Amino acid sequence: MSQMDILLAEHAAGSIPEEPQPGPSAAPSLTYSDSSDEHEIEEPRQIETRPRRASTRLIAQSPADVQRITGESTTQLIKRCCGGGCCLDVKSNKKNLDYEPVAFPDNDAFRSLALKIDAIPTTLSNVCDLPQQTVFLESLSTPSGGKSTTVADVANSLDKIGLDDLDTTIQPPTYVQPHPPHHVFPARIHNTRELTGQGAEKRTFHFDLDITNYPDGEDVEFRVGGAIGVTAPNEQPMVDEVLDLLMVPRFLRDKPVRVRTTGGRWPTVWGDDTARELITTRRDLLTWCADIQSYPPTKQLLRVLAEHATDETERKILLFLCAGEGQGVFCDFRTGPHVTLVQLLHAFPSSKPPLDVLLSTLQQLMPRFYSLSNDPHDSYENRDGKQRRLIEIAVTVHETADWRSGSRTGVGSGFFQRQALRFLEMQEKGETPELYIPMFKGLMANPLAKQFISDGPMLLIGAGVGIAPFRGFVQRRLKTASCANKVWVLQGIRDSLVDEIYSGEWGVHEDEVKRVVQSRRGEGRYVQEEVKHQADLVWYIINAVDGRVFVCGSSCGMGEGVENALIEVAMTKGNLEREEAKQFWDLKKEAGQYIAETW
Repeated sequence: MSQMDILLAEHAAGSIPEEPQPGPSAAPSLTYSDSSDEHEIEEPRQIETRPRRASTRLIAQSPADVQRITGESTTQLIKRCCGGGCCLDVKSNKKNLDYEPVAFPDNDAFRSLALKIDAIPTTLSNVCDLPQQTVFLESLSTPSGGKSTTVADVANSLDKIGLDDLDTTIQPPTYVQPHPPHHVFPARIHNTRELTGQGAEKRTFHFDLDITNYPDGEDVEFRVGGAIGVTAPNEQPMVDEVLDLLMVPRFLRDKPVRVRTTGGRWPTVWGDDTARELITTRRDLLTWCADIQSYPPTKQLLRVLAEHATDETERKILLFLCAGEGQGVFCDFRTGPHVTLVQLLHAFPSSKPPLDVLLSTLQQLMPRFYSLSNDPHDSYENRDGKQRRLIEIAVTVHETADWRSGSRTGVGSGFFQRQALRFLEMQEKGETPELYIPMFKGLMANPLAKQFISDGPMLLIGAGVGIAPFRGFVQRRLKTASCANKVWVLQGIRDSLVDEIYSGEWGVHEDEVKRVVQSRRGEGRYVQEEVKHQADLVWYIINAVDGRVFVCGSSCGMGEGVENALIEVAMTKGNLEREEAKQFWDLKKEAGQYIAETW
């Protein structure tokens, strides 16, 4: 054992409270005994100036500040922002350049890009190379690999991938396999409801998904604390608009076509890195395989648009953004609100690259993961005279700025919201909804799922929808253990009247084990502040036999704030210096007693 480990052990051994005591909070502290019926209220504490949460600190004064706030070094941040670190290699001399005025495209999409361009140099340097084409679309009548193609060959290809019998309106094509042996299963929505109230800053929906007929043979069971993967498609109106802007004829969009790739994993998500040849449709590729809205534009994409722009002005602007002279403008453009492919095609209407060339430069459409909010071993409901097995998840709708409508939803959360609203609308009309979520078992061996099987005391800390995976655990604990001294929950929300999710659904002892912390109502505090007020409880649990502290939620603000609060608890209760306190929690994390799942 190292000297530091011995020091930490001595500190911990001399400072573990025998019985947790209430923290210095004006609100009642969480109970530690099932024999007490009332909470003792302390005298009001002196009001202190509340520090601003980490996510609202607007100034970074050093590279260390950048890494503290973003979690990335400045080098990593630059690479992420410009798509390759090219702003570190701007060799062009901007002095003594000749400039020419440019008449910018006269359309709303271009103006919404807010490009800070006054004039463009007549000569550009360090223009990025045209990316290599890796995807090729070929007619089924075109010979492949020098071999003649017969009707029987086409029929065998179609039969092999199940193109005739797979409904790609509810699930992706077979070749979009998330991860062997997992395959995407269209889970029928058994029920859905909105968890947040009118006026909530973000809408959150609950879903009951029917997995009664989920395929056997994957050797992975649904677990409390686990997560499912969801292969959400691009919204169909957006897909159709891209195809319209590229002038892809409507009769070709759903017609079988041969796709040939030169290497990589696309379009399989996590398949082998190899060349592929398969039969599919243009619509399926754009719906299930290419992300057309989540990522900021890359120079490679802009270079492709420039190559196929027939308007000379549009071509000059696009090449300028790909050149060393336009690096500053490009960085501002890329790090602003994410620009969708539709917006770019509207902004530069003369550019209509072939679909396969465009697919070679777009990012892969990746699955999204959502934590289970129930105990999947004990969730059944009868419907149509049959017992159905259900899993439950909660999804918060993510919105970002949009040039045309003001705001747009994310790929995954937007898909869930559309399905929920359609389901509720059909129910109101007296119809029986037949709507599906394409999902797979995903992460059932993640830290939350693995560590939650312990019987020791637990402290669950979460904010927003991050509290959802804790619900199933609390429900299980309340049924199988003397819960009053086994599990506690700190739930951070903005306003309990509109933002508190799953209120009253945790179990019969909910009021004893759960504390709701509101940041915009009442006393007004963040969950990380309550962690410090519950220092006795935190210290008791983390030093108890098989004790666990779980943190789940956004890393921006909440995650960083809770981590700092836990360090301060260790400093106060364990009489440790800051570096020692950090190492204390690092050791607890290695031992599986401190688990943080943030995003």
